[in-house]
Amino acid sequence: MKDKILAIEVLQMPWRTEDPFLFTVHHLDHYPKGNEKMGLDPSQAAGRVLGQDFSNKNGYSMYHGKVVPGFPYHPHLGFETITIGKQGFVDHSDSLGGAGRFGAGDAQWMTAGKGIQHSEMFPLLHTDKPNTLEIFQIWLNLPSQSKLAEPHYKMLWNESIPKIEEVDTNGNKTTLEIYAGSYKANEAPKPTPDSWAANPENGVAIFSVKMEANAEWILPASLNDQVHNTLYFYNGNTIHLGDTKIDVNHLVKVLPGKSVQITNGDKVAEFLILQGKPINEPVALRGPFVMNTDEELNLGFAEYRKTQFGGWPWPQTEQVFDRAKGRFAKYPDGSSEEK
Repeated sequence: MKDKILAIEVLQMPWRTEDPFLFTVHHLDHYPKGNEKMGLDPSQAAGRVLGQDFSNKNGYSMYHGKVVPGFPYHPHLGFETITIGKQGFVDHSDSLGGAGRFGAGDAQWMTAGKGIQHSEMFPLLHTDKPNTLEIFQIWLNLPSQSKLAEPHYKMLWNESIPKIEEVDTNGNKTTLEIYAGSYKANEAPKPTPDSWAANPENGVAIFSVKMEANAEWILPASLNDQVHNTLYFYNGNTIHLGDTKIDVNHLVKVLPGKSVQITNGDKVAEFLILQGKPINEPVALRGPFVMNTDEELNLGFAEYRKTQFGGWPWPQTEQVFDRAKGRFAKYPDGSSEEK
């Protein structure tokens, strides 16, 4: 079985990824009850550098938020962000007038393309109980011909995400959520049109997997021997890939084009799977801008200084929506969805 495993590495923040992915972060924050502003009560701010709090003090961070935790408006250029909700809620706003609130099981797919500003805030909606937040934030690169595409924002709602239950011979279950790609003819919703994932030949797949204790499941082979296949084991105790034991908080790079049997240990296991054919182009990355050359980065920063990628049309730096508002999306073309 070791001939099917290319590498095993300790998970570090952010998680190490392979082309076409740029990086992935898993946020799990046990926020307390919210105040009237859907934020942190000032009495709980002691010991935090508000605006730059990655401390995980008391089990949560405020990140760049000062009242509401999250990431106030900031620019992106030349790649895509995919945010998958597992617990809690995220409020999205952007410089094109797009907005939304999404929660557990939903995913937000945004092509930054030629430039956009957006914010992702984590409103503490509950005033009578804790507000746990758990999300994945994934950066997917764009090929050179799409780096200056028109920005595009799309919601992949929980109701549209395929959820598959596999039961092994002992009756133990493995549950998959398919956010990109396909699994046994179950296809994820289409991504944004300029995405590297929009072409099935690129083999992009994003699976969230949960295995019951002692469950067995076969990790399917990536599309072909060019498609990278990485498993991120972030919750549980141990799993075995074939006869190779993997401890929690490790990633496993699986040989492209190979399937692998996974046997879980005595505790529920959760992992994320990212697959994709590499773009195989130079990557010039500076903060939230990703192009192919330093010259292109310089042009991108010059454009941002000139236009602010449309500016910020919202009244708040930490833009959140009414507490009673449900899951929704408002798009720059004026269309909207309510869930």
